[in-house]
Amino acid sequence: MPADEHVTVPQTLRQRRRAAATREILDAAEQHIAQSGPAALSLRAVARGLGMTVQALYHYFPSREALVTELIAKAYGDLADAVQAAVDTAPDDTASDDTAPSGTAPDEPGLPRLVIAAEGYRRWAVAHPERFQLLYGTPLRDYAAPVEGPTTQAMRRMSSIFEREMFDGFTVAQLAAAETPALSPELRAYLEQLPHYGPGRLPPPATALLLSAWGHLNGLVILEVFGHASFLGGHQAEIFRMAMRNLLDDVHRQIPASASAGTGAGPSG
Repeated sequence: MPADEHVTVPQTLRQRRRAAATREILDAAEQHIAQSGPAALSLRAVARGLGMTVQALYHYFPSREALVTELIAKAYGDLADAVQAAVDTAPDDTASDDTAPSGTAPDEPGLPRLVIAAEGYRRWAVAHPERFQLLYGTPLRDYAAPVEGPTTQAMRRMSSIFEREMFDGFTVAQLAAAETPALSPELRAYLEQLPHYGPGRLPPPATALLLSAWGHLNGLVILEVFGHASFLGGHQAEIFRMAMRNLLDDVHRQIPASASAGTGAGPSG
């Protein structure tokens, strides 16, 4: 047998039962969040909804914090799945009917994959507002995510998708020469030591661009999910697409066509 070939060991009956019970608990907790909001989540409420005792629930989640951590990691995973699916199912040169929001041309040619990814992100957030609020709403009282725990790992997957779609086609030298405002030595040193989630390490200017773009993208989604963009009515999707195209154009404009060039012109071939 080749050294890199893995053998899948079947789960025992006890393991399968525990996994099924854990999924049922998580489903019940998500339903509770959808009905009452993240702040109302408690082990007692979830146990009551399942007809269990709190003591029985402790066998699966020893604390509210453990349950919240698993719910956050699962939400990040489902959101990343939606973003990746949007990118994977879109044609190379145009958006599909499923990715095009109302008010925009469903077969708009040349829709960038970063825009398609962002629209997948927005759609999931709008469809699951309470779970999105668990990720980016008011922090839950007395909860702190474990350092380098499952929530961090799930968030890194999301970051790697957007990094790939934003900088695909650029070389490291081009990204290092991005025309961002001068970074202070302190900020540059901080960005250099940040954990990296993509296929290669980003130079500090590119990391700064990614963080700025992420703040813009996520901020627009937060405004919509929390009801602060309702004055736009049915035009929110179209405004979002326009904003994402402008954002990507602005980012690429700051990256030179070559490492020695002074102005940006888009990814190199």
